[in-house]
Amino acid sequence: MAERIGRLAVVGLGLIGSSIARGARTYGLAGTVVAIDRDAGVLERVRALGLADLATDDLALGVGGADLVILCVPVGAIGAVAAELGPHLKPGAILSDVGSVKAAVVGAVAPHLAPANPFVPAHPVAGTEYSGPDSGFATLFANRWCILTPPEGTDAAAVERVQAFWQGLGAIVETMSPEHHDLVLAITSHVPHLIAYNIVGTAADLEAVTESEVIKFSAGGFRDFTRIAASDPTMWRDIFLTNREAVLEMLGRFNEDLSALARAIRWGDGDALHALFTRTRAIRRGIVAMGQETAEADFGRGRDGPRPP
Repeated sequence: MAERIGRLAVVGLGLIGSSIARGARTYGLAGTVVAIDRDAGVLERVRALGLADLATDDLALGVGGADLVILCVPVGAIGAVAAELGPHLKPGAILSDVGSVKAAVVGAVAPHLAPANPFVPAHPVAGTEYSGPDSGFATLFANRWCILTPPEGTDAAAVERVQAFWQGLGAIVETMSPEHHDLVLAITSHVPHLIAYNIVGTAADLEAVTESEVIKFSAGGFRDFTRIAASDPTMWRDIFLTNREAVLEMLGRFNEDLSALARAIRWGDGDALHALFTRTRAIRRGIVAMGQETAEADFGRGRDGPRPP
């Protein structure tokens, strides 16, 4: 069992933050859970759901005395939040986050921390298209990857403690450099979201297709694109702006491959199409075999929303 955190502070109680709070309480990972959010409506729901021992909009009060503080705010806001809370961290307190971009986050946070407060960035590769404190569930991270990207020279004991915490939530922990993380996630997550946003926007703009037809025939691939495109717009705006170099690099490669695919279709090269589709089908089966997805119909997601893994 993971070493118990004396006092855990979660800043931002959306899907990820509320799931961390739920998991910490469910699995006994923290003696005290503090929820910090500037939205009064969010705090009201946090109290009603019993997600924390203390729910407050006072950042200084919330992080004071905490042993581990996890920032669950959009990556574009992380620097400002770190600057505000940095002076209020007790010596030895560990700061972490859950952002989908890491190099920019390290650059934004590090200047605001004292040497006695290690920063151990983390990225739980888990989520749904839903947001808010009601959307979280304790098993969100079960058998899902959580990538740690500690800057060079980070205290090893702090890294081990954050790793143990995520393992306590059921995650499979991997460690890599912030720069490598951003390149990998650009192609596995960021570009797919960009494509989803774009294709849904294109369909909406087509004057020859009415809105009712788009919705009516969305039982195919378009429906699955819309699930991704329903993700939080503020979060994804910040991701694309803070990881622009890696995203543009991967988008360039994607465009080159897409041009090759278009040529195969134009010239009737069925062999090339079949070879590509066979290779990509094998990749999908590999993802299922690794337990990172399910082979169930509708990807295991019922009509009433996502199912816990």
